[in-house]
Amino acid sequence: MDPLSVTASIVTILQLTSKVIEYLNDVKDASKDRARCAIEASNIYNLLVTLRFRLEEGNSNEPWYTAVRALGVQNGPLDQYRHALEQLQPKTTSGSGIKKMANAFMWRLSKEEVTSILSRMERLNGLVQIALEMDHFKLSQEIKRSMDTIQSESEAIKDNTSSVRKSVDAIQQDQNRERHDMIMRWLSSTDFPAQQSDLIARRQEGTGVWFLKSPEFAGWIHGSEQTLFCPGIPGAGKTMVAAIAIDYLLGTMQSNTIGVAYIYCNYKAQADQTAASLLAAILKQLAQARPDVAEPVAGLYNHHANRMTRPSLEEIISALQSVLTNYSSVYVVVDALDECAYKDGTRSQLLAELHGLQQNEFRSMPTLEVRASGTDVKRFVLGQIYRLPKCVQRDEELQGFAQDKIVEAVDGMFLLARLHVDSLLDKRTKSKVKSTLESLSKGNKALDEAYDEAIKRIDSQLPEDTALAKSVLSWISYAQRPLTTGELCHALAVEPGEDNLDQDNIPDVEDIVSVCAGLVTVDQESNIIRLVHYTTQEYFERIREHWNPSAQQEIASRGGVGASSIPASA
Repeated sequence: MDPLSVTASIVTILQLTSKVIEYLNDVKDASKDRARCAIEASNIYNLLVTLRFRLEEGNSNEPWYTAVRALGVQNGPLDQYRHALEQLQPKTTSGSGIKKMANAFMWRLSKEEVTSILSRMERLNGLVQIALEMDHFKLSQEIKRSMDTIQSESEAIKDNTSSVRKSVDAIQQDQNRERHDMIMRWLSSTDFPAQQSDLIARRQEGTGVWFLKSPEFAGWIHGSEQTLFCPGIPGAGKTMVAAIAIDYLLGTMQSNTIGVAYIYCNYKAQADQTAASLLAAILKQLAQARPDVAEPVAGLYNHHANRMTRPSLEEIISALQSVLTNYSSVYVVVDALDECAYKDGTRSQLLAELHGLQQNEFRSMPTLEVRASGTDVKRFVLGQIYRLPKCVQRDEELQGFAQDKIVEAVDGMFLLARLHVDSLLDKRTKSKVKSTLESLSKGNKALDEAYDEAIKRIDSQLPEDTALAKSVLSWISYAQRPLTTGELCHALAVEPGEDNLDQDNIPDVEDIVSVCAGLVTVDQESNIIRLVHYTTQEYFERIREHWNPSAQQEIASRGGVGASSIPASA
């Protein structure tokens, strides 16, 4: 590329950089990543302005131009920086009113995309600085007019050309990695690893060890048994045990030849969690861990992406079988199978395909019941003491009494232990704590009674807090898919009958959770806000019409962002 072409490319990129910087300064609700991109773009803008003027004022016959031309080769550093800028440009959506305002200036890049963009920006920054430093070096050496200077300059140009070549190679690697990640996102939009991280972050240290040390689990890991079935009563903590098992497999078993994949079924996501989508999620995890064996997935992408079609179940199974041949063994964990759709055949189809992937059709299925052990419950209660009133925190005897009573009441149900702990949060005296512990619900109706107690605590709050809790629980229980914290907060911010979103009316997520008496939780990695258990959803489906009879009318009347983005069941 001749110097004039390089200069023209720099002028074009300067114009694009200016637009991107203006956009980045207008982005709302962005993370620190936005600021980093804006600062880096501003730094490069200043450097490119300097480089442009040196090119225009210089002599194209000088050796320095050899290095500068390398910046403008096809798919080189300047091209890659332009691609990064194009990624940063706003992707606005058509529409009007509140929905357009809410979507037009939102930060839409993942952490992986931001990391790639910053990498390319920093690389160009460094290369332009090298070019400018070489210019200064050449001018200072020309003053000395020595042969040593010419030789040193030639070596510097050679080194810089080599540096540019290495940078181009690194860019190519970035491109390959970006394409691989893009294909994986196309294959499956699920993010079960984020859910896994959330669950493990909540784990009370030391819990679940009994499961990992059980003969049944050891037989599944190291023996000939291909399937281990782990049933349990609702709220027993099966999902946490699954997360603990997955964490163990990822930490001790996963390697280049041993694969680990997992799925978390969700009653709120049944419409999206078809057999094909769940198997695609398994395929995604196994191919993502080994880019070198992902060619079958790339083949699916090449065939379907331009046609805007999705691979069939048969194609996904075929690709999965191909990827599996590159592993000596693969462990697959399926959680909450009972939350997988049954009536449309999804559950049976998923199980049939998983069994079909095994080397031998399963003959016997060892069973290991999941129950919250007394030791685990005690560990959990002890780990929650810091949340309880001071009268409990300062009294070790009362702490022991609480542990014993909660273990006695929950009868293997971890969810009940959590609800019982929450029932102590507003008890400020030793007498009231003891009285509450003595009257903890037990038996078959214990879970519903614990939910009833939570509702009483909600109703006894300040009127504004009670109203907020009712709105939150109604939105979540009526929604037909999982909601993010941003979606729910914006929905709550739009007052009934209003079309405009008041940014000052958006509630804080921590306040939302705190007024709901332990019935709502947030998955931090995915920002999904949900009920603590599917039995909580079932409970609200039974009581919401008489507990909050105006809920559907309120949801419909909020309009704007709320009504347009969150479907509600009839």
